[in-house]
Amino acid sequence: MFGKLSSTVRSFGYREYGGPMLESFDLYAAKTGEEIVNQQLYHMEDRGGRKIAVRPEMTPTMARMVAAKIHELPRPVRLFSIPNLWRYERPQRGRLREHWQLNVDVLGGDPLLAETEVLSLAVEIMRAFGGGERMQVRVNHRQLMDEFFTKRMELTTEQAHKVVKAIDARSKVDEAKFKGWLIEAGLQESKIAELEKFFSSNLDQIRNDLPCAGSEHLVALFRALEESGVSKQVVFDPTIMRGLDYYTGTVFEIYDVSPENHRAMFGGGRYDNLMGIFGKESLSGVGFGMGDVSLQNFLETHGLVPKFESEIDVFVSLPALSLRGLSEEVSRSLRNAGFNVMTPLSEGGFGQQLKLANKHEAKLVILFGEAELQEGKVVLKFLKTGEQFVIPKSEVVSQALSLLGGKV
Repeated sequence: MFGKLSSTVRSFGYREYGGPMLESFDLYAAKTGEEIVNQQLYHMEDRGGRKIAVRPEMTPTMARMVAAKIHELPRPVRLFSIPNLWRYERPQRGRLREHWQLNVDVLGGDPLLAETEVLSLAVEIMRAFGGGERMQVRVNHRQLMDEFFTKRMELTTEQAHKVVKAIDARSKVDEAKFKGWLIEAGLQESKIAELEKFFSSNLDQIRNDLPCAGSEHLVALFRALEESGVSKQVVFDPTIMRGLDYYTGTVFEIYDVSPENHRAMFGGGRYDNLMGIFGKESLSGVGFGMGDVSLQNFLETHGLVPKFESEIDVFVSLPALSLRGLSEEVSRSLRNAGFNVMTPLSEGGFGQQLKLANKHEAKLVILFGEAELQEGKVVLKFLKTGEQFVIPKSEVVSQALSLLGGKV
């Protein structure tokens, strides 16, 4: 699974990076969401009296590392990583306290083009697993929501935060409780009606009724997504909020459209202010994080879990210790050609070693028979079909390349 993720992201020109498992507590306190820092962060004090934390996310680490090399990196900076992360939260479907997560980020470049590429990449990843038609990208813009909350709804910052939290949790509660939260936030019936009207409007209606930089940017974004061939998988959704303290522009979430797993799988957005806390130079960024647990749930729901094949290409037998030099010679030639080769660590007969090769799910087996060796030949068995060939020892590599489709 990780191999497919990595190869798909690399196909867009992204470079992989790594980072430390432990970071300063202050790194997350400065720019990670309040819920993570106060409730989910694993932290401790080391022997030097420093307060450190086990990473709950990768973006702050990435931003710190990029800031240190900002003048050495080609722009835009395209990076990805697949680290394991820890959060102290209640284990449930789609969430575990430890998980692996694909992180993709673009720093710099034209914001519109960078967002188009990131969204296109998210769609392409799901297509790579066969799920391109079973998912939907839902997009919104923070500037549009700020315009609506402050100018149209006339909400204070505190009220807006409460409304956003209520909207995020709406799918998990009944309508009476949701409405109660809005009333607690200070919204009167007329304001609640206006809120509902906004959420039921399409982008054209909102653009005409509430023209602003956010709605104009979304119109341009959808036009660019159409040029990239992914507009059918992307829709406007004004209920997509994400972190108020983190994202500053376009925000998005990728949903499974199946009724059996109808939920947000992963998401991301633009975070223009993150780089500035690590240095004098500010650099616009956009990215997303995809957890392995939610991806696995999606693949299982749709019967798309890939069949994992053995990484052993060739099993080279060892019928007698006296033939070890020959066995090693053949193994080296195959490895030099790019094959993954396994050799047994004890001698054994044909039947025993074929059984071992089958157990490791090797694709080819090289056997050394006395009669064949006298003629300078070996036995090559293709386990998938059961076919067996007697070939000159010098043709082992070429025959393996022919049967397995080449490795180099």
